Amino acid sequence: MKATLAVLCFLPLLAQEQSSPQPPPPQPPADAKAPDAKVPDTKLDTPSPAPSPVPTTENWITGSVDFGYRWVSEGGSFPTYRTFVDLGSGPKLLGAEFTITDPKHRAFDTIKVRATGWGDEPYETAHIDVSKAKFYDFSADYRDIAYFSALPSFADPLLANGITLSEQTFDTRRRFASVRLDLRPGSWLIPYLAFDRDSGSGTGVTTFVSDTNEFPVPNTLRDETNLYRGGVRIERRHFHVTLEEGGTTFKDDQSVFQSPGATNFGNVLTPIFGETTDLTNLMAAYGIRGSSRYSKGLFTANPVSWLDLYGQFLFSQPQTTVNYQQYDTGNYLLQSQLLFYTSQAYLVSAASKLPHTTGSFGAEIRPLRRVRLVESWLTDRLHNSGAASSLNTLGSIGSTGLGSTTVSAQMLAALTSSLITNYNQAEADVFVDATSKLILHGGYRYVWGEAGDAVLPPEGLISADQARLRRNVAIGGLTYRPIQRVSISADAESASSGGAYFRTSLYNYQKIRAQARYQALKALSVTADFNALINRNPVAGVNYDYRAQQESLSLLWSPQKAWDFEGSYTRSTLRSDIGYLEPEDLAPQTSLYRDNAHTASALFNWRLPPVGRITGAKLTAGGSLFISSGSLPTRYYQPLATVLVPAGKHAAWFAEWRYYGYGEPIFLLEGFRAQLITTGLRLSR
Repeated sequence: MKATLAVLCFLPLLAQEQSSPQPPPPQPPADAKAPDAKVPDTKLDTPSPAPSPVPTTENWITGSVDFGYRWVSEGGSFPTYRTFVDLGSGPKLLGAEFTITDPKHRAFDTIKVRATGWGDEPYETAHIDVSKAKFYDFSADYRDIAYFSALPSFADPLLANGITLSEQTFDTRRRFASVRLDLRPGSWLIPYLAFDRDSGSGTGVTTFVSDTNEFPVPNTLRDETNLYRGGVRIERRHFHVTLEEGGTTFKDDQSVFQSPGATNFGNVLTPIFGETTDLTNLMAAYGIRGSSRYSKGLFTANPVSWLDLYGQFLFSQPQTTVNYQQYDTGNYLLQSQLLFYTSQAYLVSAASKLPHTTGSFGAEIRPLRRVRLVESWLTDRLHNSGAASSLNTLGSIGSTGLGSTTVSAQMLAALTSSLITNYNQAEADVFVDATSKLILHGGYRYVWGEAGDAVLPPEGLISADQARLRRNVAIGGLTYRPIQRVSISADAESASSGGAYFRTSLYNYQKIRAQARYQALKALSVTADFNALINRNPVAGVNYDYRAQQESLSLLWSPQKAWDFEGSYTRSTLRSDIGYLEPEDLAPQTSLYRDNAHTASALFNWRLPPVGRITGAKLTAGGSLFISSGSLPTRYYQPLATVLVPAGKHAAWFAEWRYYGYGEPIFLLEGFRAQLITTGLRLSR
């Protein structure tokens, strides 16, 4: 419906250009007597030019709109298709891009509009720019993204038993909106105002967790974040300053439920101490509310020809409140005291504050013509403090194996927590033009910081933790251009750490990136890339080993105007080993993951020769594939073909065929295949 309305609004604009011609001026009768010829006097008798009988028109709107219809034929796992592709049938506004110009420059000079994917598509966008020279620049952007995830193999402990019920399912949409107004563009003082909104809503499936069981239940989600900001930019010849003040509001609501009258046995179907746990009724919801104000300033300066300076400062202090309420009935086990209970009322309230300070400063110094020194420093400090109180009421408590009923019990708890992290980084680099063809650079980066968190009274396995971050990084690289058609660049880092905040953080690592470009012919260019990352954390209990490597080759060949070709191939490998504790008995285990993948893509464009009156037709064919082996072998194919045929000066017909084929040898139930055919018209002016 959205696509149809947009097309109907655009068609009258296209029709205005083909207005009917004006009638010719009246001619004298054929037998009318011609007046005597007379040579005009240059001063008195010069005839004024007659006005044109055809009114002048201007192209005040230019652009194009693509609309059409898509048919989808799919087979296999429909949830997997929606998770990866999620393109549906029906009328579509595939794209629109046009510019409106006011030749008299009254309220605006130009309006530029872009839109893609309207018609219940998984990714819809709209963008508009309105400007008037020396007065204002206005822009607005909107994106609507559908996020669907329902893979049977994701968080499904019962898949091995043939039960395909994903316990982590999402069917949501995220919407982003942004508007900005700049006043007096082009001047040295530019005030501006802006507003950004990020919201999401939808439904899904999650788990309600008790001590000994997990129960899949439906849930609803809704959240939104609003950012208000305004400031001023000062742009002078040798410096630039931006001062900004803003604030955010945030809310996040989620609710889960289990309708009364049905029994949910969860994932544990075997009796515990002779009794089966179940869930018969559930109503639970939490609401999070937050707000923040921040101040930001940044500058760049060029005080002298050999020195550039830049810096940024940001301070914010968000605060958050949380309220949670839960009412449920069933048969549960309180594992810490080996007691069964049949009802629960759980209330939680919490609040926190999080002052956050970030600052950075840098300089580029050019003491010699062929030497550049780049210095930078960064600090990020975050101090969080919070408190929470809870009331947990258990009803109809019975001892295991006895079945005796006792009175209800109330458990009141109060917690305070704190989190402090300080992160700092200093880096120095030197760039030397060794020759006219070779640039070398090297540098050193030092990273340090501390982090600490505590929960009082102690809760869980670890209630207080301290971590230190110390890392020394050596940096090097080069850019080499031996001949005009060849360029080679390479960058490398090697680091040694004495501590890290997280188990999977970079620790002792080596990182390499290299690229070579060769312009073999005027119409043929070839690019090769290489990337590698090796990371090791030898700390006892972690023993993390991560290796990733990728090599790729791409080419672009356009020997003539009639056709061109572009293609790429990538070979990648990934290996990850890390230790962890088994949740049930805290026994040490090792997580192993392997992936060896091939990725290829190709696209051929052919400008078809004229056929009769049809000229300018174009055919595009190609696609991509992904084949991997290892922990989760996967095959994914996406061939496509598109044809565009002009149907007049301002119209063209197009058609597209796409195929999606996905399969996993381990989880055959997740495979799918789909064919999509789209056809429509492109109207342009």
